[in-house]
Amino acid sequence: MPFVLSRLIRRLGRSRIWVAPGLIILTVFLTSWPLMAWAEPSSNTITSPENYWWWFMVTASTVGYGDFFPTTVGGHLVGVYVIIGGIVTLTTLFTRIATAIENAKGRRMKGQSDLDMSDHLVIVGYTPGRTERLVQEILADSADPVALCTWEDVAENPMSDHANLGFVRGDLAEEGVLKRAGVHRATRILIDARDDNEALTITVAATHVNPDAHIVVTLRDMSRARNFSYVDDDVRCVQWHSPRLAIEELQDPGIAIVYADLMSHGGRNTYSTTLPDTLSTMNFGQVQEALGRKFTTTVLAVQHEGAVINPGWDSPLPAGSVLYYVGERRLSAQEITGAMSR
Repeated sequence: MPFVLSRLIRRLGRSRIWVAPGLIILTVFLTSWPLMAWAEPSSNTITSPENYWWWFMVTASTVGYGDFFPTTVGGHLVGVYVIIGGIVTLTTLFTRIATAIENAKGRRMKGQSDLDMSDHLVIVGYTPGRTERLVQEILADSADPVALCTWEDVAENPMSDHANLGFVRGDLAEEGVLKRAGVHRATRILIDARDDNEALTITVAATHVNPDAHIVVTLRDMSRARNFSYVDDDVRCVQWHSPRLAIEELQDPGIAIVYADLMSHGGRNTYSTTLPDTLSTMNFGQVQEALGRKFTTTVLAVQHEGAVINPGWDSPLPAGSVLYYVGERRLSAQEITGAMSR
């Protein structure tokens, strides 16, 4: 709350909403002082320079401490004039502040304001339904602020209920629009465009604005990922139909490469095998260590009456258990038995 108030005060200080109220109260002050001096006897110290500004302030604000006061009918009329001037000034001021706040809120809803964010995630592009799910998963896993940057055809912030989400709209290939979303201060950028050509154009603009950010791009055709490497070798491309992979790559940079290697021919692949009956007395840790030392293989999960991902190190492996592992090749039952007997 203090941060929000400080931002509001700074913005109000730079605006022109103070001009009219200031002119009103200044005019009332400059005209009421000589009138009060004319109406009051010289013995009343209310009109002295060191006292009048104080009396004027407490009277115009309708506080009225009573330490100084007019004694004549003319002085009372001047006092009424000052009270009315103060009320008009305050009314004008509060009306202008309320209008400024409402206009600022409207500009934020329409994506026209600059976002005061840093070290945040920027999502460039919007697809109804899909983007909402992305944002929901991202905010569930991280407390970092998120900025949504969309084309102009998105009239207002589609997720205004998220307090930790900023919104900017405009031409996503323009440097000025990306900077309004704080792309130059962001640590992560997700480019989720309407097609791959658009994604490439936005990637060029985003890397120009912030070459140090971790950029993840979703593609319909993964064969075009090579084109993005021409822009920056560190740009990570993931399949558009795998939004969860995009989120994981944003949160854990490099994990998309691991998945790609597992799913590509010639890389380390995933395999399954039934545990030989002769090893049914072994526990998970013994199997994991033996296969890892002998074949640089990592057991990911065990299935026995339901799959168990990453079981406990001392978990027993009953006969008939199925091992799911990552390795350079498929292992035979004899190789697994031989590894365990060493």
